[in-house]
Amino acid sequence: MKTPCILISLCLFAACVSAQEKGLQAGTAAVDISPTVFPIQLRSGPSSHVHDPLHVRAVAFQNGEGRAVIALVDDIGVGREMTDAAKAAVAAKTGWKVEEMLVSGTHTHTAPKGGDTSPGRIAYETRRREGVIEALAKAIASLEPAKVGSASDEEATEVHNRRWFLKPGTMEPNPLGGLDQVRTHAPRQNLVKPAGPTDPELCVVDVRTRRGRPLGLIANWALHYVGGIPEVTGKDGKKVGMASADYFGEFARIMPYRIGGSKPPENFVTFMTNGAAGDINNIDFEGIRPPRAPFEQVQLVAGKAADAAWRAVNKIKAYDENPVVAMRQRLVTLNYRVPTQEEVDQAMRLLKLPRKEREAVNSRSTSVANVTVLYGGKENPGTEEVIVQAVRIGDQAIVSMPFEVLVEIGLDIKQKSPFPHTFLIELANGGYGYLPPPNQHELGGYETWLGTSRFEKEASVKLTKALLEMLQELKSL
Repeated sequence: MKTPCILISLCLFAACVSAQEKGLQAGTAAVDISPTVFPIQLRSGPSSHVHDPLHVRAVAFQNGEGRAVIALVDDIGVGREMTDAAKAAVAAKTGWKVEEMLVSGTHTHTAPKGGDTSPGRIAYETRRREGVIEALAKAIASLEPAKVGSASDEEATEVHNRRWFLKPGTMEPNPLGGLDQVRTHAPRQNLVKPAGPTDPELCVVDVRTRRGRPLGLIANWALHYVGGIPEVTGKDGKKVGMASADYFGEFARIMPYRIGGSKPPENFVTFMTNGAAGDINNIDFEGIRPPRAPFEQVQLVAGKAADAAWRAVNKIKAYDENPVVAMRQRLVTLNYRVPTQEEVDQAMRLLKLPRKEREAVNSRSTSVANVTVLYGGKENPGTEEVIVQAVRIGDQAIVSMPFEVLVEIGLDIKQKSPFPHTFLIELANGGYGYLPPPNQHELGGYETWLGTSRFEKEASVKLTKALLEMLQELKSL
């Protein structure tokens, strides 16, 4: 007769084998992280108002030993220190590895910002970190038998490259007083042609239970935030901004209705990740659109995105109950930029000018000159290790970078990927400013200035190489 301990061991082993034989399991979670302690500090100034809720949303995947969980925070970005700490806490709770977790920000510009130690800021940072931990852990804890499908559609009417070549003689000086070849958000009358492409593809990963009930949907689109969030008039008559998740939150609100009609599925978690959108926004620089009411453009963009996501879902012909689930992570060492001596000398000359004269050159002359002097001396940070990740869910590949990635980089990875479906999530596992490809560095412009872009010209080449190598590894599984 077997002892109770042996029987228990056999039962646990059988349960483990059974779980692995079930194929895909998936779980979802959504956690409200809206500020509750006020005032908060927005980019527009102090505020005690929230227009629409902020969330952390997550979807977890497991098949056998293969695991991946993806979370999205309604915030302008996510810091490496915060995401590392949150992942470590989840790993301790669940047994999942930190390398199996991806956390990114939506890039809404109307979430509480840093830079102060007020009670509102401290409370929000705590609520956000705990929300990330809770969402990741709940998604993992709610795993159930599932199936998944992937597809994409296009929505091109709201994606525009914001970097432009201008008519001769109309380029204004850059922060160090030189002339770039392109400008971001230039006056319409001076425009010649965009300096880069767009990526209208909107991708979806649609997760269902085995019985077909909608469980979760991850979308991806290369588009910056929209803005135009309503303001409140204070007692003193001044306009006060409101916290908002921008079109990312509105997409998450309405997408369940696209999937379920008038009866949206219960406990259905959907979110819109930001693709390679560092130079892409929804401003039509060549056309003229009518004026919008506050929040109207957010709703219009979210509606178009939800329509494209709905079209993509309807293209899915079969859902896979036993897809390969795997994730890879690497730390890539990047060199911080080192300005030339000529640039340092020019920066020092500018800093000796009265502030008014200095900022008459360019409104960002002070900040760029200060960083130029810093990086040109002994205080240059030297190198930084940044996280890049690659995920496989069946035929769908997902890669991530901790930058605002210019669109050409995302398009390049899609073209060279060995998978039929690939998209990039930016601002993941940290935030280090803009990432231009080498050719855009040569053109100059806001996204390439030292301070907004911190790393060597070849940084995107190094990161792309690492991601493509990881995709090849995943493809071989």
